[in-house]
Amino acid sequence: MDLAASFDAVASVIRSIPRSELLIAAIAAMVAGWLGAALVRRRIAFGRALNLLSSLALGAILVTVVLQLSRFDPRLDVAVPQLGLPEQVVAGGETRVPLAPDGHYWVRATINGHKANFLIDTGATLSAVSPAVAEAAGIAPRIGGIPVQIRTANGTVNAKMAAASEIRFGNISAEGIDVVIAPGLGETNIIGMNLLSRLDGWRVEKGTMVLTPAAPAQK
Repeated sequence: MDLAASFDAVASVIRSIPRSELLIAAIAAMVAGWLGAALVRRRIAFGRALNLLSSLALGAILVTVVLQLSRFDPRLDVAVPQLGLPEQVVAGGETRVPLAPDGHYWVRATINGHKANFLIDTGATLSAVSPAVAEAAGIAPRIGGIPVQIRTANGTVNAKMAAASEIRFGNISAEGIDVVIAPGLGETNIIGMNLLSRLDGWRVEKGTMVLTPAAPAQK
């Protein structure tokens, strides 16, 4: 492998790293920590303060990441008030979705009032929307969101975390649900397990998917 090819390979790896304010902040805190350690070795008083600040910053970033990851588990919504993020709630009545000719379950939903087709994918961890649907629905990437990578037909792509004020389909209304804005989806939007896990249950009966939200006392 020649030098140019090596540089191209390194550049490709760098481009594949998801861009995130949290990642940039973590790198800055680590650099500050290294600088602080160097100053401490030289017996410069400011070094200890810089070391302490970098440690506190890394601790805060770690807590933020843990709390954001807890959003993916409906049992851990206690983290929501600490992050100032919307509570994720799914309510309504039973909805029945017939199997489509392509062998998938599709719903015609509204997201923030904008109509779009969604694939119900029990194998997807997160719900996802295309950039076009996100723009039409007024959904902007979350500042300071954790970096996310998802697999598409065109390979692995970087996606940005966001939240939908409301996703409504059939008799079901989901509020404050996290979504990723994912390039490469085309016209396919996805309802994933982060929404489905907030249901009381879902099942398939003779080719029809039945979605049942939890009773109010269970949420």
